[in-house]
Amino acid sequence: MNKNMSEAGWNFDNSYIRLPKTFFVSQRPNPVTSPKLKVLNKPLAKSLGLNVQALERADGAAVFAGNEIPDGSSPLAQAYAGHQFGNFTMLGDGRAILLGEQITPSGERFDIQLKGAGKTPFSRGGDGRAALGPMLREYIISEAMHALGIPTTRSLAVVTTGEEIIRETKLPGAILTRVAASHLRVGTFEYAAQWGKEDELQKLADYAINRHFPDIETAEDKYLLLLYRVIERQAELISKWQLVGFIHGVMNTDNMAISGETIDYGPCAFMDTYDPATVFSSIDVQGRYAYGNQPGIGQWNLARFAETLLPLLHDEQDEAIKLAQEALSDYADKFDNHMQAGFKKKLGLFGEEEQDEAFIKELLGLMEKHKADFTNTFRALALEKLDANASLFSSAAFQGWYKKWQERLDRQQKTKADAQELMKKSNPAVIPRNHRVEEALEAAVEQDDYGVMERLLKALANPYAYSLEQEEYAAPPKPSSYPYRTYCGT
Repeated sequence: MNKNMSEAGWNFDNSYIRLPKTFFVSQRPNPVTSPKLKVLNKPLAKSLGLNVQALERADGAAVFAGNEIPDGSSPLAQAYAGHQFGNFTMLGDGRAILLGEQITPSGERFDIQLKGAGKTPFSRGGDGRAALGPMLREYIISEAMHALGIPTTRSLAVVTTGEEIIRETKLPGAILTRVAASHLRVGTFEYAAQWGKEDELQKLADYAINRHFPDIETAEDKYLLLLYRVIERQAELISKWQLVGFIHGVMNTDNMAISGETIDYGPCAFMDTYDPATVFSSIDVQGRYAYGNQPGIGQWNLARFAETLLPLLHDEQDEAIKLAQEALSDYADKFDNHMQAGFKKKLGLFGEEEQDEAFIKELLGLMEKHKADFTNTFRALALEKLDANASLFSSAAFQGWYKKWQERLDRQQKTKADAQELMKKSNPAVIPRNHRVEEALEAAVEQDDYGVMERLLKALANPYAYSLEQEEYAAPPKPSSYPYRTYCGT
């Protein structure tokens, strides 16, 4: 390794490669023609213990493109399976290479993965590459999710490759560097259960526990506790999605991370008009992964995870199934509790009242009926600025609801100022509006102008600030006769 690259601060370990060979294939990234660094997440780089100035040099771009491999890295492609739209299939990292785990100055461990780094044995006929637009899209949305306080993989860098890739048309190629607590998925366990031996499944479970839940390592029932912990994290994660109107778009089991992070930002988008049936993905013609279906799909995916753990839960299958079912039955209550608590914060409600749940549902029903903007409705309530011209706010039904809301606030021991502060902390002033994301992507891809994207990211960096600079980004899109569509071709 040359001196400049060593100055970057890479500090790799490779714990995943110490698992049985069943779970990966050692694989170097495929070199590209002319890598150029287009976006670097400097705050994230610093938190990882990396030298920003060194990363900005040509050697940094070479690493992010996979042309150079830092000392200590042992590149590999992970094997996994998954239920895609309900159908089980063999998958694996078809175009992603895990360089290893960066150990930060504080001792934390993060996967460093190159997405779009070329063909692997799991490519299934694909070219192993990625287009610039979708990689920038993942960068924008994942960083917005992080700012919103939602557990997520993050984006460290995007480089262009100097090569074109063929999709419907020729597109500029790019590679995204993804940072994650790990890339262990429900699909990793499905792969182990289907094609691995029981001792390999156990080693994978032990690895997941050590990586994400070390406090249960010595527990007698640690595999059951693993199931409970993953259920809890997913219930909380999906509730956070719902509370900001985020629609993942492709909740296949290979896209559910054991860590509880949001992973894979292919056909995702944020809901404008409140409608539980909202779906953006062009291939989700049945609406399986629509906004209102996400909580149920989460439970379905967790049931697939529980099935993989049955041999570890109990020697008797019937008893193992019983234990798994008891754990899964907790999901709905956990999710509902997170949702109710979240919506109460969005409305500035402290304490408990019997009618709170019905009260929240009443507002959502009115929002759906009047096609109200999800984010801006709560934003307006937090700011106490209700547009009299808006269909929702001018309706008699809403006026009745509003009166009950004010009475509920008056009964609290906390002041209305306290309620408003809670609401501002719980309702983002801005989200990555779909039309704003598309605007940024078009400028970057078509004109090599990253200024639009930089300004958008700056507005999204503190979504609860309610600053004047965010005002222009709070406006919903203009009415269109064409529904917004997202695509999986990332």
